[in-house]
Amino acid sequence: MPDTERTVHIVDDDEAIRQSIGFLLRKAGFKVIVYPSGTDFLKTVSRDLRGCVLLDVRMPGLDGLEVQDRMSQLGITLPIVMLTGHGDVTLAVRAIKAGAIEFIEKPFERSALLAAIDEALRHAARDERGHLALADAVTRLAVLTARERDVLGGLVLGRPNKLIAFDLGIATRTVEVHRANLMEKLNARSLSDVLRIAFAAGLGERD
Repeated sequence: MPDTERTVHIVDDDEAIRQSIGFLLRKAGFKVIVYPSGTDFLKTVSRDLRGCVLLDVRMPGLDGLEVQDRMSQLGITLPIVMLTGHGDVTLAVRAIKAGAIEFIEKPFERSALLAAIDEALRHAARDERGHLALADAVTRLAVLTARERDVLGGLVLGRPNKLIAFDLGIATRTVEVHRANLMEKLNARSLSDVLRIAFAAGLGERD
């Protein structure tokens, strides 16, 4: 991957987060550009920008989802990795549905962050948003059982396991088993992978 593509744009209002992530990524060989707000980032963003964006979902002023929407309106297709806090799963689902490559919950593991950045940059190098073709996504979902599809429907809505269990009238542990099984069948490494497949197949379009 060319050096010009190993650029990470960090958009986060927390200075300590910007510094710690910036230090980690620079040590890993990335070029890092930091922005204290979504507004500051949008002032400089253009279609010529390279790399990927590490975007905090909760910020004063423009939040991460609003920045993502503005980027889409401007035709900026930089891959986005969303940083979310505990309890922001619903927001993360919205971000993936809108085209984000991955989301990471704070506090995060170093390896998880680097893996997400690498995945986003691979998408940038291939000049794609990581969406699967409709036919492929539908084919992959066809192997799921009816109950696994029910659980998937809850995940698409951003519901936690306990609430999915309540909605379906089953035990939380049963939901966890179905969730693990559907991830294995879909060859998904993370919830983000599952959501991309689901949205590519048209699930959740009316939600």
